Amino acid sequence: MHGLTMTLGALREAYAGGLAPREVVAEVFRRIRAVGDPGIFIHLADEAALLAEADALGAYDPARPLWGIPFAVKDNIDVAGMPTSAACPAFTYTAPADAFVIARLRAAGALVVGKTNLDQFATGLVGVRTPYPAPRNAIDPAIVPGGSSSGSAVAVAHGIVPFALGTDTAGSGRVPAALNNIVGLKPTLGALSARGMIPACRTLDTISVFALTVADSHAVFRVATAYDAEDAYSRPIPTAPIAAPPPVLRIGVPDADSIVFFGDAVQKEAFETSVAALRAKGATIVPIDFTPLYEIAERLYEGAWVAERHAAICEFMAREPDAVHPVTKAIVSRAEALSATDAFRDFYRVAELKREVAPRLAAIDLLLVPTIPTFYSVADLEADPIGPNSRLGTYTNFVNLLDLCGIAVPTRPRSDGRPGSVTLLAAAGREALLASVAVGIEAEGPRTLGATGWPVPVPAALAPAAGVDEMEIAVCGAHMSGMALNGELTSRGARFLRSVETRPDYRLFVLPGGPPKRPGMIQVKPGEGAEIHVEVWALPLAAFGSFFAGVPAPLGLGTVHLSDGTAPKGFLCEEIATRAAEDVTHLGSWRHVMARKAG
Repeated sequence: MHGLTMTLGALREAYAGGLAPREVVAEVFRRIRAVGDPGIFIHLADEAALLAEADALGAYDPARPLWGIPFAVKDNIDVAGMPTSAACPAFTYTAPADAFVIARLRAAGALVVGKTNLDQFATGLVGVRTPYPAPRNAIDPAIVPGGSSSGSAVAVAHGIVPFALGTDTAGSGRVPAALNNIVGLKPTLGALSARGMIPACRTLDTISVFALTVADSHAVFRVATAYDAEDAYSRPIPTAPIAAPPPVLRIGVPDADSIVFFGDAVQKEAFETSVAALRAKGATIVPIDFTPLYEIAERLYEGAWVAERHAAICEFMAREPDAVHPVTKAIVSRAEALSATDAFRDFYRVAELKREVAPRLAAIDLLLVPTIPTFYSVADLEADPIGPNSRLGTYTNFVNLLDLCGIAVPTRPRSDGRPGSVTLLAAAGREALLASVAVGIEAEGPRTLGATGWPVPVPAALAPAAGVDEMEIAVCGAHMSGMALNGELTSRGARFLRSVETRPDYRLFVLPGGPPKRPGMIQVKPGEGAEIHVEVWALPLAAFGSFFAGVPAPLGLGTVHLSDGTAPKGFLCEEIATRAAEDVTHLGSWRHVMARKAG
C-alpha cells in the first residue's frame, strides 16, 4: 500500500483487483502523518467516519467515475458538516450543505479527506498569507508554495490525494501547480458552479482542479461540470473527452519585446525549450505583443476588480478589522479610495483592450505562456510581501478577464533542477483542446509526478469519436485545421477527432470563385475515384443549424464513406458544378492543392 500511486488510473486498477476503499483512506491518513506538514490542512475529516463512508460504497462500481477516490478541498468551498474558514478563524462557520461541485463529486463516488489552507480570502498567489502555518512547497521548502490554493496543490504534489479543488481568480489554480510540479486546470468561467464557494471576485472566480496528470484533471472537470440554474454566473459548457490535437495548430507566444522573466535566464531557457518542442511536432508558433494583455492584468488588483474583493468581505472587515491578515487588508482596502466612476472607466478600458487583442487571438488556436516568470522564496516574501506576488501573476492575471480557459502543465525540470511548467490558454469551452495538447507536453521527459518520484504514466487511448450531444462532420477543404474557414467550426465548439481517407470512390475539384478557394468532392462509381484526405470533427448538435446555414451552393450535406469503416456526414458537391472545375483528384488532399498553388 505504501507504494500505491495516487492517480485515477492506478486506483481504478487496484479497486478492480480487489483493493478496498477503506485501505486507501487509511493510506491517505498515513501519508498525511508521514509528510508531517501542519500547514497543508486546516481541517481533516474524522478518520473513523471517513472509513465508514468508504465501507458504505459497497462493491466496486466502475460506472461511478470517482468511486473510492479521495480528494481535498480548498477551505473556501463548503463541505457539509465541516468548517469553512477561508483561512480566517473569526470568519469560520459550519457548512450546512455541500457546495454544488462537491455534491457532484461525491455522487460520483469521491471521498472528501479535508479542507486545505490558502491565502486568506483567496487573495494572493504566494500561499503564505495565512494565520495558520503556511504549507511548505513540496519540491523545495525554501520556495513559496504558491497561492492562493496552496494546501490543495501541496497535498496533490505529495501524493496524499489524486486530486484537489482550488479556486482561481488571478491564477490561484495555476501558480501553485507550477511551483509544485503538478497540473492545474482553470476551467472556463461558469463551467463549474460557484454555489457554495466564498467569492473573491464573483464575476471572475472559478473552482479549479489540481491533479498529478492531465487526464486526471480533465476527468474530474467532466464530472464536476454542469449547468446550475441557482448560480447566476453558471453557463452550459461542453465536456468532451480528450482526443488527438488537430494536425495544424497555431500557437501564440509572447514576442521577444513583451516576454518577461525578471532576469531569470534559466526560466527563459526552459520556456524556449517547450516552444521548440511544439514547433518540432509541427505547430506554427506565432509571436504576439502581450502589452495589452499586461494592461488588462493590471486592472485586476489596481482597478475596479479590487472593489469586487472588497464587496465580498467589507462587512466582515468592518466588524472584525483585526481578524484580517494585514497584507490582505492592505490590498482589499485600496477599494475604499475608488469610486463608481473609476469602476466604469476600468470597464471601458478593458473593453477597448479586448477589442484590440481580439484579432490576434482569433488568428491562433491557443496561447502558450510560462506559468510563472520566475521563482520566489519564503524569504523574498518576508522582505517584500507585495512585489513578488504581483510578478507571479504576470501570465495569469489577464486570463479570466478575457474569458479564457487554461491548464498549467509540468515540463521537464529546468537546468537547475527546479520544476518546469507552461500554461496553455484557449477560448471559453475549449478545455478538451487544451488537454489534447497538454497530454503531449507532460509526456516529454525525463520527469516525475509532483514530489513523489513516480513516473509519468503512459497516456490512455484517446477517444476519436463524437459524444452523444455531438455529430461527426467530415471536412475536406477550407474547414480543415489551420485553414481559412476552420474558425467556423472551432467557434462553435467543434473539436478535432481524426485524420483519415475516404474510400476510393470520390473525386476532388477546385470550384470557381473565392477567396477562399473551395473544394468540391463528389462520389463516383467504384474504380472511378481515389482516396481523398479528410478531417473528421465533432460538432455540437446545438450548433449544427447555424453552421450549415452558412454553407453555400453547390455544396451540401451528405454521407461520406471513409476507409476506417465509418460514414459521417460531410460536404459533398452537386455534380453539375464540377463540369467546369479543375480536377485535382490525383493530388489526394486539399492541403496538397493549396501548397501547389502557393508554390
